[in-house]
Amino acid sequence: MSSKVNLLGMTRPQMEDFFESIGEKRFRAHQVMKWIHFFGADDFEAMTNLGKALRRKLAEVAEIRGPHVALEHFSNDGTRKWVVELDQGNKVETVFIPDGKRGTLCVSSQVGCALDCSFCSTGKQGFHRDLTVAEIIGQMWIAQRSFGAPDNRGIRNITNVVMMGMGEPLLNFENVISAMELMKDDLGYGVAKKRLTLSTSGVVPKMYELYDRIDVALAVSLHAPNDELRDVLVPVNKKYPLSELMAACREYVDKFPDTRRVTMEYVLIDGVNDKYEHAEQLIELLQNVPSKINLIPFNPFPNSGYKRPNGMRIKAFQDRLMKAGFVTTIRTTRGDDIDAACGQLVGKVQDRTRRSAQWQAKVAAKGRKIPVHQTGS
Repeated sequence: MSSKVNLLGMTRPQMEDFFESIGEKRFRAHQVMKWIHFFGADDFEAMTNLGKALRRKLAEVAEIRGPHVALEHFSNDGTRKWVVELDQGNKVETVFIPDGKRGTLCVSSQVGCALDCSFCSTGKQGFHRDLTVAEIIGQMWIAQRSFGAPDNRGIRNITNVVMMGMGEPLLNFENVISAMELMKDDLGYGVAKKRLTLSTSGVVPKMYELYDRIDVALAVSLHAPNDELRDVLVPVNKKYPLSELMAACREYVDKFPDTRRVTMEYVLIDGVNDKYEHAEQLIELLQNVPSKINLIPFNPFPNSGYKRPNGMRIKAFQDRLMKAGFVTTIRTTRGDDIDAACGQLVGKVQDRTRRSAQWQAKVAAKGRKIPVHQTGS
């Protein structure tokens, strides 16, 4: 393990403090941040607007160390997935989804996930640890480097970022906040607040903390219109039921002066949460919560036990919500040929919860083939 300070995960105030601590002017932080995040530099010698003496000093005490890319996959639809290798054999996944002039990067926040949503492949892998700030922002750094520096107009390939990869972002609160600050910073990646989205399964106390710390777009992994069903699909609901979650969503809308809506993510699972009665319950639940609804057809993974509804059923669900006045979109499945679609990210997790072993034992007891969740195998 290197004893040098890794500058990759430092926010602007932290970088300024670092330069002051080594006897340099604070503005040097701004120069170095631009080299790291705008140009993708990982070598101080490339920073030609710094004096040779400063470059030598930095090389002695600091480094720019990003995560290691183990594999990169390309989908037929233009989606790209990076498998990022960490310590102890752990891996996480990052996905870039191009759509016209928009390029969305889906970023992971944890190795695995502790919440065990029943329809999500990541949750079945168990949980190992939180990602550091450098490992979170490093995913964006890796992706941006692969595209090269922005053009002379400052236009980047990555226009939007969603904290919707592996893990529950609000359970890695401080590191995620710092990483998002870097994403928003003009010396970082300059992502506008409405183009930076944090998605949560509903860790209610941390939602209120989030509103006090940073202004970003909010998405909620809802997936069920009543507590009984959500307890099964999203087990954190047992701790923070829908009444508390909806109150937290209303607080978000009231907190900020501009027109805000919460994006409600709703994975449609055949015969589970896609019936007419579920649409009616969802309309009632969201009646007083300014929101837009993003319907996500379930993306299958081995031994999930769930199926995707047919197109007519999905369209009927959307039509009922739109008739009630809700802006309702159907997410186009992207990257499923490389297991990069919503709910399919697995990476490789050295599980500390025994959930992966328990799930595989359950699958084996039913006589099904146990999948090997090792990306690139």
